[in-house]
Amino acid sequence: MSERFRVVPVAAHESAFGDETDGDTVFDAAGVCEGERAERRGSVPILEYSREPNKYGDGNPRESSPFIHNTDDYKGTLYDGKNMALFEEEMDSNPMVSSLLSKLANYTNLTQGVREHEEADEDEGAKKKTVKSPQMGTFIGVYLPCLQNILGVILFLRMTWIVGTAGILESFIIVSMCCSCTMLTAISMSAIATNGVVPAGGSYYMISRSLGPEFGGAVGLCFYLGTTFAGAMYILGTIEIFLTYIVPSAAIFKAEEKALEAEAMLNNMRVYGTCCLTLMAVVVFVGVKYVNKLALVFLACVVLSILSIYAGVFKTIFEPPIFPVCLLGNRTLQNHGFDKCMKTEIIDNETVTTRLWALFCDGPELNASCNEYFSLNNVTVIQGIPGLTSGAISENMWGTYGPAGMMVEKDLPSVPAIDSSQDKDMPYVLNDITTFFTLLVGIYFPSVTGIMAGSNRSGDLRDAQRSIPIGTILAIATTTIIYLSCVVLFGASIDGVVLRDKFGDSVKGNLVIGTLSWPSPWVIVIGSFFSCCGAGLQSLTGAPRLLQAIARDGIVPFLEVFGHGKANGEPTWALLLTALICESGILIASLDAVAPILSMFFLMCYLFVNLACALQTLLRTPNWRPRFKFYHWTLSFLGMSLCLALMFISSWYYALVAMLIAGCIYKYIEYRGAEKEWGDGIRGVSLNAARFALIRLEEAPPHTKNWRPQLLVLLNLDTELSVKHPRLLSFTTQLKAGKGLTIVASVLEGTYLTKDTEAKQAEQNIKSAMSAEKTKGFCHVVVSSNQRDGISHLIQSAGLGGMKHNSVLMAWPTNWRQSNDPQTWKNFIETVRETTAAHLALLVAKNVDSFPHQERLSEGTIDVWWIVHDGGMLMLLPFLLRQHKVWRKCKMRIFTVAQLDDNSIQMKKDLQMFLYHLRLNAEVEVVEMHDSDISAFTYEKTLVMEQRSQMLKQMQLSRTEREREAQLIHDRNTASHAALNDKADAAPERVHMTWTKEKFFTERNRNREQNATMAVRDLFNMKPEWESLNQSNVRCMHTAVKLNEVVVNKSQGAHLVLLNMPGPPKNRGGDENYMEFMEVMMEGLNRVLLVRGGGREVITIYS
Repeated sequence: MSERFRVVPVAAHESAFGDETDGDTVFDAAGVCEGERAERRGSVPILEYSREPNKYGDGNPRESSPFIHNTDDYKGTLYDGKNMALFEEEMDSNPMVSSLLSKLANYTNLTQGVREHEEADEDEGAKKKTVKSPQMGTFIGVYLPCLQNILGVILFLRMTWIVGTAGILESFIIVSMCCSCTMLTAISMSAIATNGVVPAGGSYYMISRSLGPEFGGAVGLCFYLGTTFAGAMYILGTIEIFLTYIVPSAAIFKAEEKALEAEAMLNNMRVYGTCCLTLMAVVVFVGVKYVNKLALVFLACVVLSILSIYAGVFKTIFEPPIFPVCLLGNRTLQNHGFDKCMKTEIIDNETVTTRLWALFCDGPELNASCNEYFSLNNVTVIQGIPGLTSGAISENMWGTYGPAGMMVEKDLPSVPAIDSSQDKDMPYVLNDITTFFTLLVGIYFPSVTGIMAGSNRSGDLRDAQRSIPIGTILAIATTTIIYLSCVVLFGASIDGVVLRDKFGDSVKGNLVIGTLSWPSPWVIVIGSFFSCCGAGLQSLTGAPRLLQAIARDGIVPFLEVFGHGKANGEPTWALLLTALICESGILIASLDAVAPILSMFFLMCYLFVNLACALQTLLRTPNWRPRFKFYHWTLSFLGMSLCLALMFISSWYYALVAMLIAGCIYKYIEYRGAEKEWGDGIRGVSLNAARFALIRLEEAPPHTKNWRPQLLVLLNLDTELSVKHPRLLSFTTQLKAGKGLTIVASVLEGTYLTKDTEAKQAEQNIKSAMSAEKTKGFCHVVVSSNQRDGISHLIQSAGLGGMKHNSVLMAWPTNWRQSNDPQTWKNFIETVRETTAAHLALLVAKNVDSFPHQERLSEGTIDVWWIVHDGGMLMLLPFLLRQHKVWRKCKMRIFTVAQLDDNSIQMKKDLQMFLYHLRLNAEVEVVEMHDSDISAFTYEKTLVMEQRSQMLKQMQLSRTEREREAQLIHDRNTASHAALNDKADAAPERVHMTWTKEKFFTERNRNREQNATMAVRDLFNMKPEWESLNQSNVRCMHTAVKLNEVVVNKSQGAHLVLLNMPGPPKNRGGDENYMEFMEVMMEGLNRVLLVRGGGREVITIYS
């Protein structure tokens, strides 16, 4: 980011100096003057700050922000260099308050789907477009859009049927439950929407920014699917109105038999629905502005239709409309194939049969064979719309549920027929589907959706934080009153058999709600037709933009292609996918089958809006300061519970499918790693849960049964800040298997002020290595004046509360002998001492680069050499390793060492019993190590070790002098021990005072081959050289050599060898000798893990 400060000379009116300086002086970001540093006499320097626009890397479309991280140019932002001199160095990150307030006053929020094409204007040099300030108020911007989206197809096509089937009382309960759900959701939504500026995206934006990218993606896609299926439902409603009530003759498929009518109707719906969808998609593709301009026309249709309903209802008090309904006995007849509701009539004093007679009899003759029920019962005519004061309310109070094919009957006396097999072919009004209470809830719920319309337009509102709550809650209150009043008015004005007649067959194929309207049924038919068309277009307009917003957020990788569109930002690909999904809903072809599907998706969306509000309220996050004060977490929780209950009431299997879809999307986003930080509530829940758990953990140390290695992994970095031993992370993964705590740490030498960039780079490199090795844990890089202090700080302070490490894992310093810096091995030994002092277990891996990566090991062994007991870690570690697939085929062998006075047979039995109680499967072997004389080889190793140690203590000598003295010591040593050593090779340019692996085996084998007499003679010859040796060192070397012999003999082919790690000497003067002892003990072994316990039991025989 390039930054420049420009000093502009401004005349100082009150200055004592009168001269002025010509020209401008330009400084770069470091404050270096580009011109001459001239003394300014007559001007006060004014700093003008400018900065390049920042390019965000997360791919999120950002709104212009008035706050600190604003990326707009600070042109014209001036401040007095004298008055603000203390702050001028931080002006780039902390602008002046005047600048902040200026940006805040001019802040505008762009709406999605209207100005996406302005992204092209971000190119350098492009002129900024003048953004018109939003002017929409509460009524136009929120109330009317919500009203239009809530009132719709279900009200016109299914409301009367729901009232007739469920009864007034149960319909009242259904409407009350659904409206309460949306009202509680609106309260929660109002709180979220007024907690800061909500950019376009509406509910998706609110949920994702409140609950995080995983929930945001899952619920956003569910909301998208709900909106898409809503489009299918509106199109099906449009086609149903068109084919059933406007132009029935336009049907392509016609049924020859009554039983096939339903199937033919579904096929017609599929064909016409597909054509209608294609037409609407083309309209949306060509231009959304036409859809938006027609919105008011569609809204006018809805309002006029509802007003005509109320006018018709009140007109029934004085003059009920004439809609006769013909009953045969107590059964309702379809009023299609006859004109008069009578069996016979008298014409010219002659009794003749009517067209109704022909429907039930074989012929028009009076003696023709007729249907039994027709013969036994008379036909009667009742008024379909008896009027508001007729007393029909008592008849319609209770529900009448039944199976598919059940006849719609009135409570009248009738004579039942013995043979009813032919009734299904007669022109009776039948139930087309099986009806029950929960089905009606699922079908009705879509009629209360659409409450998000106001929040979706937040960018167009003059005062969104005031308009959204008022407009949305008023719209829900209005529609609730409309729905509840319609339930009562329909039940009181319309006869029950007409209410239960879904398609109006009993009233000559009229729309049932249309029979009630004034002045004509066509007002409702035409109004509802255009209303459904408009709602379908709105769905096809909104759903692709919602999908585009989700795709552009980048949280669902496979949807990124749908973030692109036409040059002006129109979501072409998203529209295509929306049309395909919508087509799947149209192929279902039944409005009653599609409605519960979209109910699930909307209910899930509302559920998470309530959850977001409840979480933010309970967590009391500092940023949770809604302007809307009339909310409470209990209301949100009640709304959430109601949404969940309605989901399972409507359709438990659809609810499970919707939750499964949301769960799969959630896990997919989580698996792919949603690298978004939106300050969401779920993160707040995690923090609170973590805090609570940490406080609980600190109350008492973990029980032995719960003990597992919580690792602090100490990594070494190379000069490029890359991990030196990545296999150490592989081993960590295999040991932990994702359980417990892992802290991966490293130390950089220096000061944090100068090394902060390197520290961040090192941390990033370590995280990359952890990701590559599939190590789950935390990364911590410390900058310290030296390695020793840094490691000490990590050992003391890493972790938090009860989640602290109890074990330290590090690599053995392989090249410590060749290193010119003795600090390498000294730091290692100090680390061993500090882990012991801190009562931490220590794991040291030698030859860690040869440890397995991800490849599975073939059958082999993990050998444990249990020499001293220090808590049982040696037994626990192989068990944990064998849980991982890499080590699963390896068998566990335990070796223990018996001294001369030990009963090895009894030791083996006791150890086997101990392992049996520990529930560990392992082979047991007791190795006897009898006391023996110290060999010449041991003395020689000790002598070379002490001479090398003495040489390196001459720290005051120069490097050349030290090398010369080392050469002299080496020559003297070679001359005095010519009888024991092989002929030496040509001396290398650089002297390594070490024993090589080949020399070690040669010397040991040669000693074994010598006879006893020769050995005694050698001992005698070399004894004068050995008298000056430290006998403690000789004994330690003897132990290391003997132990190495047994371990190499038994475990040289093992995949991994675990050894007890002895502690360093208390006297720091012998530190280097300690390193030599460790090297001798591990020599000849491929993979070794030295284990040092933390002073507590880590494994138990008890359950």
